[in-house]
Amino acid sequence: MRSGSYLFFHEVKRGGKVMTEEIMNAINGEVYGVWFLIGAALVFWMQAGFAMVEAGFTRAKNTGNILMKNLMDFCIGTVVFILIGFSLLLGEDMVGLIGKPGFDIFTNYANFDWSNFVFNLVFCATTATIVSGAMAERTKFISYCVYSAVISAVIYPVEAHWTWGGGWLAQMGFHDFAGSNCIHMVGGISALIGAYLLGPRIGKFTKDKAGKIIKVNAFPGHNLPLGCLGVFILWLGWYGFNGAAATTVDELGSIFLTTTIAPAIATVVCMIFTWVKYGKPDVSMCLNASLAGLVAVTAPCDVCDAFGAIVIGAVAGVLVVFGVWLLDYKLHIDDPVGAVAVHCLNGIWGTLAVGLFATETAPAFARGAGDGVNFGANQIVAEGLFYGGGFKQLGIQFIGMFATIAWTAVTITIAFLIIRAIFGLRVTEEEEIVGLDAKEHGLTSAYAGFSIMDISNTMIMEVNENTKIGADSYEEATQVQRDAAVRVVKAPAADTGMYKVVIISKLSRYDTLRKAMNDLGVTGMTVTQVMGCGIQKGAGEMYRGAEVDATLLPKVKVEVVVGNIAVDEVIEAAKKVLYTGHIGDGKIFVYSVDKVVKIRTGEEDFAALEDVE
Repeated sequence: MRSGSYLFFHEVKRGGKVMTEEIMNAINGEVYGVWFLIGAALVFWMQAGFAMVEAGFTRAKNTGNILMKNLMDFCIGTVVFILIGFSLLLGEDMVGLIGKPGFDIFTNYANFDWSNFVFNLVFCATTATIVSGAMAERTKFISYCVYSAVISAVIYPVEAHWTWGGGWLAQMGFHDFAGSNCIHMVGGISALIGAYLLGPRIGKFTKDKAGKIIKVNAFPGHNLPLGCLGVFILWLGWYGFNGAAATTVDELGSIFLTTTIAPAIATVVCMIFTWVKYGKPDVSMCLNASLAGLVAVTAPCDVCDAFGAIVIGAVAGVLVVFGVWLLDYKLHIDDPVGAVAVHCLNGIWGTLAVGLFATETAPAFARGAGDGVNFGANQIVAEGLFYGGGFKQLGIQFIGMFATIAWTAVTITIAFLIIRAIFGLRVTEEEEIVGLDAKEHGLTSAYAGFSIMDISNTMIMEVNENTKIGADSYEEATQVQRDAAVRVVKAPAADTGMYKVVIISKLSRYDTLRKAMNDLGVTGMTVTQVMGCGIQKGAGEMYRGAEVDATLLPKVKVEVVVGNIAVDEVIEAAKKVLYTGHIGDGKIFVYSVDKVVKIRTGEEDFAALEDVE
């Protein structure tokens, strides 16, 4: 009896354990099913991030157009994904190349894979929206809508099927867990080709008489806080982008770790690199670097360890700066937001990084090589080169990368050429200068109630390189040098003895000017902030590796009325504080009751028409 009771009790315990495992597996399945959809929602939220980054990095006059494009990426993408995209991606595999087209979403809705549809749709929309940034500020809206539809309907679903739908790359063990190759590189290559065919924005490159490009002009983004907000939104969304397909807590934790380390390291490296190279840490480039690190770790995030993530991020931080420089100074392709540097170059790097840093110590590596279907995006056949796996996985990564590049380059080029022939790709010169908000959408401004002024290089004036006089201080300067910097034409005697003196000054000289006027006894003045276009260069600062040719600079206009104080004393005091040793240091206008006398600055014929530099 004792023995029988023991066996019975033992069997109950064993049965309870089996039941507990079954219950826990069921719970885990439900939990990760919910997390899968939460991850999809996070990826959808990334559309807002892309919109903020693109809008912030470009000019205010095109903000409404950019917001509309990012909205339509997802909405148009949804339409074509319903019609054809989803079945090409995840339909029954046809010879490893495409999924079988079908309409199960309509004909068999009860058994349709609703979660997979939503999940893959939001990834598809991400691919299309990458192109928007590189072609911003000069693309016809109708043309953008068409090529966005083509990417979502055909280009992305076919190549993604090769990796994630049981296609030929999945079957050979190609690994791209969350899309460095299938999404970011594809979007980046499309952006590169589109920006090349479209041509640069007006004023981006300065050419000599022979047509040779001699200078790259910076177009500073109009709202970096908006761009920064977009980067943080994208970084948050990336935890869903990379982590949604995890199936265990260990996998998810490891993915979150690598997804955090890589962008952080990339940003620090970029900060140091731009600090050394340009003299100051570049804000917008560091924002790009955060995204570059995220892009680069997207493919290997599940199979690399912390050390691998550090190296991946460090390379990405340098690669993004190199990419911006390459496009600007060598290829002369205008990419307003750095989409090619971030997504194309780092998508390539992330794809190859799998073959370098994949390690069996990463939790997801244990799933091993599957049949291209059962193991989804986790195909892997060997550890990386740096972890003893040799060149096997790296070779497979090269094959998958080059095949995807070839498919994307050919199909997007054909699409762009057909669109250009039918609709045209680029807006007119007038539309570009006025802004796409007004011309494409009838929108006066995306910032109603704010006065918007375009201070970019569409209003460039030629710079006089010989403005330095030779004496930096007013006391050391000769009278000739003083007159050259702030030349004075004496006013004829006036009957009233009352003068209105208008002084145009740099903002940096305002406090000194105000004190000088107060010391003379001038107690009342009217001060206005203005923008000016002059003959001196701006500060010579660098923005994304290009010098900022700030031909429109903030100035201050000071107006005073004098009667009891000799006007010559006011003029002399103003000249002294405005003087920095350059032609065009200041402007002074003197108005009498019956005429206006111009106290000229800079060159004799035109300086009074120009602002102070």
